[in-house]
Amino acid sequence: MKMILDERGKKYILKHGEEFQSDLGIVKADVLDNAEIGDEVKSHLDHTFKIVKPNINDFIDLMDRRCSILIKKDIGLVLAHTGLGAGSRVVDAGTGAGAIALNFGNVVGSEGKVFTYEIREDFAEVAQKNIDNFGIENIEVKNQNIKEGIDEEDIDLVFLDLPKPFEIFEEVWECLNVGGWLAVYAPYVDQAEISHRIAKKLGFYDIEIIEILERGLEVRQQGVRPKTRMVGHSGYLVFARKL
Repeated sequence: MKMILDERGKKYILKHGEEFQSDLGIVKADVLDNAEIGDEVKSHLDHTFKIVKPNINDFIDLMDRRCSILIKKDIGLVLAHTGLGAGSRVVDAGTGAGAIALNFGNVVGSEGKVFTYEIREDFAEVAQKNIDNFGIENIEVKNQNIKEGIDEEDIDLVFLDLPKPFEIFEEVWECLNVGGWLAVYAPYVDQAEISHRIAKKLGFYDIEIIEILERGLEVRQQGVRPKTRMVGHSGYLVFARKL
């Protein structure tokens, strides 16, 4: 997979055998197919483009979306807090466009496996297309309601982005390995509070509710200061561990 970057920093995923077209001109297909990562190519309007190898964040930025997706600050906390790694087995629900499933698949590697449940057929189709386009083979998209049962066993992480995730916590407990994690994304605090109470009642340990706020710094000639705009509330993350 290749990505092309224009003079403005705008990026596009390339398709093999197809020419590239934008308002800055056309680059022919044979030029793109023969270009190596790091090469610069010219359009017919003499604008310069650079060929880049996209990472997973580039791909997610450009992939087809029919719904909102988790943003990097929340995805990063899930990966770090649960200690997900190569060979891990993950259950994810609901899939949406597949952004966090792709992150899971990228982290667990070829020895790991991700099973992602999506009740809506149209979302499942979009997610499958995105996963296929990224070229990852360790993610299984399941167009079924996870509340009808979790088919998998020996799971290291169950991640739930559902309106009432606490309704299946007993099934989550049964499918998790000892030491495995439950993680919940909850846009509203009452969802997080109920999840905390039920996880505690079921015997989970290390139960936490965390909210991540992200604020960058702007660097100017006059000095450095926090940006006036920041990425504030997106959702609460609930973590609980089976021990």
